This record gives sequence, structure tokens and C-alpha cells, in this order.
Amino acid sequence: MAKKAPKKTVKEPQICIVTVTGKDKVGIIARLSVAMAKNNINIVDVNQKIMENYFVMTMACDMAEATVAINEISEKLSRIGKEMDLQITFQHENIFKAMHRV
Repeated sequence: MAKKAPKKTVKEPQICIVTVTGKDKVGIIARLSVAMAKNNINIVDVNQKIMENYFVMTMACDMAEATVAINEISEKLSRIGKEMDLQITFQHENIFKAMHRV
């Protein structure tokens, strides 16, 4: 009799929001996407716009399968922000929603 493969446990989504603002330049989305992929963070939504050479983006990411903690990826994104002269914030979805309630 063949053995059954163990069932994979599906983790609840753990959505976090990344906001990015700064002067538009080549490679912003690529750099952030690579950082997310290296840490097994799934990008579930991206909204970006260029307003008078100013880059504005929000990105929703699922941390459920991440290989780093929220504070670690936040620090990594902060370093990328400094290197690229961007303002990057990283917050859990609940905090983001509470701060942006109208």
C-alpha cells in the first residue's frame, strides 16, 4: 500500500503594507521585489504612480511563509530606502488600517 503524502498546513495570511515615496528612478520595484523574494514574502498587490517625477507606491505583502520576522524585513527595507534615497515604511495591515481610517 502506497504511503500518503503528509498534508501541507496552510497558514493564515499575515498581510503587511509597504509604502514607498521618493524621486522616481530605475529599479525601485525590482529592488523591493528581490528583497521580498529572498525572504519568501509573497507580494499580493501593488499600486504605484508617478506624480511629477515623484514615485508613490503601496504594496501588500503576505508574511505567512516569510523566512524573517516583520522587524527584520522592515530594517532591510529601511536600508534599501537609505541607499536609494526613498522613504519606505513597513506596517502590519491592522496598524496601517487604523492609521488611515477616515
